[in-house]
Amino acid sequence: MTVARGVLVLLAIAVGLQAACGPFRSRTPQRKGQDQVVLLPEADGTVGRAIVTNPAGEVELRTVRASTRIVAGQAPGQVVEISESDVQRLFGAALAAQPPAPVHFTLNFRFDSEELTDESRALVTNVLQTVKTYPAPRVTVVGHTDTTGSLESNVELGLRRANVVRGLLIMAGLDGGAIDVTSHGEAALLVPTADDVIEPRNRRVEITVR
Repeated sequence: MTVARGVLVLLAIAVGLQAACGPFRSRTPQRKGQDQVVLLPEADGTVGRAIVTNPAGEVELRTVRASTRIVAGQAPGQVVEISESDVQRLFGAALAAQPPAPVHFTLNFRFDSEELTDESRALVTNVLQTVKTYPAPRVTVVGHTDTTGSLESNVELGLRRANVVRGLLIMAGLDGGAIDVTSHGEAALLVPTADDVIEPRNRRVEITVR
């Protein structure tokens, strides 16, 4: 069986799957030589599409829980919509085994400073709590600045900001080796501006927890 999520190609036995969300597959033991493909929504509810092909034919999955069966040597079967209970019965174990989806946070900083704004300081607890829910977290911390100052100094400022966040994560018990830190300086503005423009939303650190 295959649950389809994302845009990529999955090669199964005599089956090619091109999906609008990333797939994983599990096999129904009592149905040897047979696969089932079902299209499920992303965590945010969006639904892509999946084209299931083999040498004998192809079908397209467009709607939530649209599904097709594939038997070796035969074209993919007629597309049908299966129930949520069938999804859980057939794919529940595979779905439960998926790693948690990445979570993203943005923390903002005071002007020309490595000090968090009051609003962002209040969010630090949420970040730390989220990290602790991952059995083996991997955290990426990227520092950013606005366009005031030189390119070189802004790269350095962004890195200092990222390292402040790294320090908070380590203090909370996360292994420093699980944290990747970098700085984009003013090279990846959230809000595009001209040079030497003070823009609070660009003074930030972006955190991704996987």
